[in-house]
Amino acid sequence: MWAVVVAVALGQVDGGEPAAPLSEPATTVEVAGPADAGAPEPPPVAEAAPRPGEKVFTTTVRARGNVAPTVVVGDLRLELGLLGERPRQSGTTLLLMAPSVLLANHSGEGHAPQIFIRGFDAGEGKDLEMRVEGVPLNEVSNAHSHGYADTYFLIPELVSAIRVIEGPFSAAQGDFAVAGSVDFELGLKQRGVTVIGEYGQFNHQRLTALWGPKDQRETTFLGLTLRQGSGFGPNRAFANGSLLASHEFRLPQDTKLRLLAGLSAGRFDSAGVLRFDDVEARRNDRCPATADAQFFCFVDPNQGGAQQRHFVSAELTSKLESGVSRHQLFGLVRDMRLRENFTGFVNDVPLPDALGNAPPLEPQRGDGIELRYGGVTAGVRGSWLTRFGEEGTRRPTLELGYVGRFDQVESVSRRLRVADGVPYRVAFDNRITVTNLGLFAQGSLPLGSRVTVSGGLRLDAFLFGVNDRNRPLADRTGARLGDDFIEAFGVMPSPRVSTEVVLVKGLSWMTGVGLGARSSDAAALSDSEFAPFALVASAETGLRYLLEGPVRFEARGAAFATRVQRDIVFEPDEGRNVPVGASSRVGAFGFARLTWEQHLDVTASLSYTRGHLPPAGASWLALFDGPALPYVPRFLARVEAVGARRLEVLEQPIDLTAGLAVWAIGPRPLPFEQLSEAAVLVDASLRARWRWVSLGFVVDNVLDTRWRQAEFNYASNFIGPDAAPSRLAMRHFSAGPPRQWRLTLGLQFD
Repeated sequence: MWAVVVAVALGQVDGGEPAAPLSEPATTVEVAGPADAGAPEPPPVAEAAPRPGEKVFTTTVRARGNVAPTVVVGDLRLELGLLGERPRQSGTTLLLMAPSVLLANHSGEGHAPQIFIRGFDAGEGKDLEMRVEGVPLNEVSNAHSHGYADTYFLIPELVSAIRVIEGPFSAAQGDFAVAGSVDFELGLKQRGVTVIGEYGQFNHQRLTALWGPKDQRETTFLGLTLRQGSGFGPNRAFANGSLLASHEFRLPQDTKLRLLAGLSAGRFDSAGVLRFDDVEARRNDRCPATADAQFFCFVDPNQGGAQQRHFVSAELTSKLESGVSRHQLFGLVRDMRLRENFTGFVNDVPLPDALGNAPPLEPQRGDGIELRYGGVTAGVRGSWLTRFGEEGTRRPTLELGYVGRFDQVESVSRRLRVADGVPYRVAFDNRITVTNLGLFAQGSLPLGSRVTVSGGLRLDAFLFGVNDRNRPLADRTGARLGDDFIEAFGVMPSPRVSTEVVLVKGLSWMTGVGLGARSSDAAALSDSEFAPFALVASAETGLRYLLEGPVRFEARGAAFATRVQRDIVFEPDEGRNVPVGASSRVGAFGFARLTWEQHLDVTASLSYTRGHLPPAGASWLALFDGPALPYVPRFLARVEAVGARRLEVLEQPIDLTAGLAVWAIGPRPLPFEQLSEAAVLVDASLRARWRWVSLGFVVDNVLDTRWRQAEFNYASNFIGPDAAPSRLAMRHFSAGPPRQWRLTLGLQFD
């Protein structure tokens, strides 16, 4: 019989053998065939060694799934390791492990976070390709944001690693990989049954149940989590749940089949944004006139949302003579509704009739926005990766891949009355179909003993179909139907190339240049148009250092520059992203991680970026021309550490785990040459485990910092419908969470 073992670890795997580097995307596939076909097969556990008499074939492939080998300094595979011992409220916060990443949320516990990465305000996913085990999360032509992707369905205890590529440098990266791509890898190391109960401040409750059959590998598991709470202020209640299930089957011919399924649903209220001057003057009559009550208050009670996401995936992996092939089928069903109000009573301007006649002025009904999105996605992806030459030498590699994806969705935006939340106007109502077909080829070629050149080419084609169901019933020519059809097609080639030069043992100089793209929002296309893409050109150069041993240390640092041809930025008046033309970014980042076996795990990252909106016609090299790109912090720093130690108390072993995370967030440029305030946040955790019982205590925002996790600068009117609307821009913000504590109780059953 045979077994396939995937070994990518931080520190050491069981048995004391050294594992792959901290963030090296290495996958080892071992296939053992029986000497006696009639011999009984032992349980296929992850650490199982081949039985005596079995023949073992080993091939090492520096790639996992459909992602290419490491190509630039900003290409990391982050095993959670000991850092995974820190209790996290949701899987969304795991993104903070990557360098130069900041999360903000202006709409509640259930709304996808605003992601800042590599100098980009990636919104809720518009500039960041996001996948979970290869299943795409970005949603085409979402009413809120083209590329919207939320990760609240992820159960943090089931995430084993995160593959992050900052920038478009691998040919395996596809649509939305403007600032980069993220792929969450799932697995459950702790076998048996685990039950975790959590209770915290503001009535926070979480119950999680995990099951990993002892005779199966980490990729076979079942997990369920339920969360609810009243939130850290009024109008912030939430409730959600998620189920994830995975099973890996061993098949003949050195093949394995992995089935993955997920179901999630939730709803939430949102406090939205507040005007800074209203808070300073304490004039919001919905809350008491104290500083804290006003800071965490709200202006429109009709804000919030609900979402459902269900998906399935089947992935077939086969060992080739000198490589591996992977083929995946996936399907998703998605439904989402958001209700927001950023401007109060400003934009309810009566529309002219079909002949252009202006109606009489009436009192403003309010600027509430309802965004609805739902539909189905089906797709396939696959790749073949082969190594040439003899084992034990630096060998060339070649990877060929393909992707096909079909989306049929409905995207709707309506205006709501503030008084009762009833819709009164349709902004747009589209039924959209999108087909994406892509091919890519990439490889690496060693030149001598120190230099490796990698490169690839990706070709994507998109066919768009839009049924606009919100057309006028009459125009100057006469009566007409209330809908229209639009079709468009576009093709985008994306070349990428990189080099690695080994300077000394453990130290490499890596440089990459890549061309990437974001597909068009179908709702913005014209009929028979050759669909334009948001073209991005990016370059990066830097150093990577790795020291292996009982104490393992990795450090990376790089400088980068990026130019986006057709960028989009969040517009509060519309409640969604709108085009702003070209943008440029230049910056640098550093990242380091140190692990000491199972005792200590520390990561640190620091980044500096400058973003600008260059004037029309400016050269691609004019990186500092034009006004500052809004909302993106120039400085970001984060340190996260977890330490573990075993103590003897009354002759009983007690395992202690302590964690600490410190963020420093620099000022963010705002429209009209304004700057947001800087902030420093500290989180801490402590957990003790005795036999099958564990008890933990977590405190987020230990310093109880009053910080504004999202800031904007625009005109609004929250006084009332009869007040004269002002067009003077004013600072707005969404309050960040205050200090919060949580208690966790875990039970482990073998």
